[in-house]
Amino acid sequence: MSKYVAYLRQSTTKQEKSGLGIEAQRDIIHSFVKDGQIISEYVETESGKNNFRPKLQEALALCRKTNSILIVAKLDRLSRNVAFTSKLLESDVEITFCDFPQANRLILHIISSIAEYEANLISQRTRQSLKAKKERGVKLGKSENLMNKHSEAIQRSNQTNREKAKNNTNNMRAVALLRSMVKEGMTVSQMADKLNKQGFVTSKGCKFQIVQVQRLMQRYVA
Repeated sequence: MSKYVAYLRQSTTKQEKSGLGIEAQRDIIHSFVKDGQIISEYVETESGKNNFRPKLQEALALCRKTNSILIVAKLDRLSRNVAFTSKLLESDVEITFCDFPQANRLILHIISSIAEYEANLISQRTRQSLKAKKERGVKLGKSENLMNKHSEAIQRSNQTNREKAKNNTNNMRAVALLRSMVKEGMTVSQMADKLNKQGFVTSKGCKFQIVQVQRLMQRYVA
């Protein structure tokens, strides 16, 4: 029976108080580990861009001590920094990501790069939005009410951007997996089955059929 050490990360103390995000990660991990044993769990409250992770270091140390696998619900819960993620992937601790369990290290590096790129885009768009408002004469932070309304607007904008980033990242993950399957010599039918098993859907939210896979191959692989 495989042994796992679970690592969960949330970005803010607000999420820590509400429990938002952590319960979802915990459910994903426990659903994934069916034939194994989770021997310990570590929860970190820290930005994905910050590489100082005391809890992560404790989790890795326990993995080495007990010969366990570090398990993370999603790749972006580990880090949004490519260099940091790459270093961890090359370490002596085996890491499993529930959202992409069969990916090899090359594909994980590609996905990590996309996640970092999307995170930087969101940050850049937020700065540009604030700069544009300031240039239009909007007084930022001068009033408590204005600040509250402005914060709400930023949160809505960030949520929209996160959803777009998630969709773009999922699309790139599907393309990366598709290219890998082509190299493996899999049939189009096998590719469709694997994409569906991995939880990917078409742009209309439907399961992949052979014709959709063929279109993806013509667009991104040919």
